[in-house]
Amino acid sequence: MVLLVHNSVLPQCRKIRILMAEKRMLFVLKEENPWNLSKDILKINPAGELPIFIYDGNIIAGNYAITEFLEETYTQNRLIQGNNKDRAEVRRLVDWFDNKFYRDVYQYIAGEKIYKRFMLRQSPESKRIKAGINNLRFHLEYIDWLVERNNYLVGAELSMADISAAAELSIIDYLGDVPWEEYKNAKLWYSKIKSRPSFKDILNDRIKGVYPSKHYADLDF
Repeated sequence: MVLLVHNSVLPQCRKIRILMAEKRMLFVLKEENPWNLSKDILKINPAGELPIFIYDGNIIAGNYAITEFLEETYTQNRLIQGNNKDRAEVRRLVDWFDNKFYRDVYQYIAGEKIYKRFMLRQSPESKRIKAGINNLRFHLEYIDWLVERNNYLVGAELSMADISAAAELSIIDYLGDVPWEEYKNAKLWYSKIKSRPSFKDILNDRIKGVYPSKHYADLDF
């Protein structure tokens, strides 16, 4: 059995779920609260981070380790491919969205609207949310520029870069904070990603106590 310990509010977990679905893997999900991990999970991964991939008694922790393991083990539908330059560009953009976007946007918007509310029991700060939305515009402009020149973020085929970017954006879109109408290329690109079968379960995610935007699960938005 393949088990993925995850939480639907974490883009790193969504990323691995989409990747596994693209590789047509069968797996079971176990939900863990990221701000109150169980002792059993801390024993498995003392770093206290999700996702955690478990198969046949083996444990792989961390989204980068899981990504590379899946790419090396399940060679069908590779998502880091092409020549050396292409693969480097995919990894550069994966790092961009997993880290820069996460710091610039996710931690401001989701941090205020989700983490502060449920972990600290505090009201969100509107200034931090506005700062996150301003940062988001920079990233959307970059996506717009990239996909204007390519079908996807790197070349003509879906790659791990697209999955990383879409996983991050999906949570901000859930919260209704993405100004899609101002970024037509980015909107068309995201529409293609969310229309893929691998994205179906992501669109069915619901965060307890937080309602999704009206268009969140709409493929023709």
